[in-house]
Amino acid sequence: MSRKTNNPTDIANVLAEALPYIQHFHGRTIVIKYGGNAMVDEELKRGFARDVVLMKLVGMNPVVVHGGGPQIGSLLERIGKKSEFVDGLRVTDRETIDVVEMVLGGLVNKSIVALINAQGGRAVGLSGKDGGMIQARKLLLRQGQSDDDGEVVDIGQVGEIEQIDPAVVDTLDQANFIPVIAPIGAGPDGKAYNINADTVAGSLAVTLKAEKLILLTNTPGVLDSDDQLLELLSETEVQNLIEQGVISGGMLPKVQCALEAVAGGVRTATISDGRVPHATLLETVTDRGVGTQIGESRNVQSSSI
Repeated sequence: MSRKTNNPTDIANVLAEALPYIQHFHGRTIVIKYGGNAMVDEELKRGFARDVVLMKLVGMNPVVVHGGGPQIGSLLERIGKKSEFVDGLRVTDRETIDVVEMVLGGLVNKSIVALINAQGGRAVGLSGKDGGMIQARKLLLRQGQSDDDGEVVDIGQVGEIEQIDPAVVDTLDQANFIPVIAPIGAGPDGKAYNINADTVAGSLAVTLKAEKLILLTNTPGVLDSDDQLLELLSETEVQNLIEQGVISGGMLPKVQCALEAVAGGVRTATISDGRVPHATLLETVTDRGVGTQIGESRNVQSSSI
């Protein structure tokens, strides 16, 4: 998709293919989890920003939720603090949460906002603490044979979502702004909690009654036992693949996030290859995406919508 063409017919064909998708998604919310290579490669970053601006200009309501794990780890290393993880979750003590807020709510968030605005968009950066958007509680991580009898491991100020208030995001959407959200929540006492960005994106998609959730990753999507991409999966097929052990490891939480979003009313959730230029547009305005979609058919004309 990075190849340019000067053939007017090719350009017209691309626009004609995009039209039904633009019509379908017009006025509807699309939540995008932005992370991985798409967030560090300069050309991919610019392409992502242009994609989001275009989506807004043609009447869609993109909402961006971003990660920033590598950037947090880099700053911790610079101040002489070692990153620790338990079951893939960053141990977040009092000193680390300060770094998390500085990186996610400051450096990373504002750089994404600036990038989108430089492409002609109107982005506004937020953290989940703004306007009481993400109400969180301390995540109780249990290690053992089951969640009920496992040993509780204290990993600090890592949170899980208790409730999401969409008022701030709704207000920005209606005013034609693009919300860019850092995955930090606040507890009842105002204490900050570091929350997994995929989890925030999925929960926000459900709360906003989004039409689509896109999780950008550093993998092609869900692969079968022969490492072939599975482009479209039903909820039942996903559950079968989990039971067979085909879906496991780091892909499992992303798939579970997608499943929960679809179960919560989001029509489709896609685990997309963020290493592909314009992955976000390919997932919204073409017949073929660049990942695995869970839910309806990719083709809006053959869908039951």
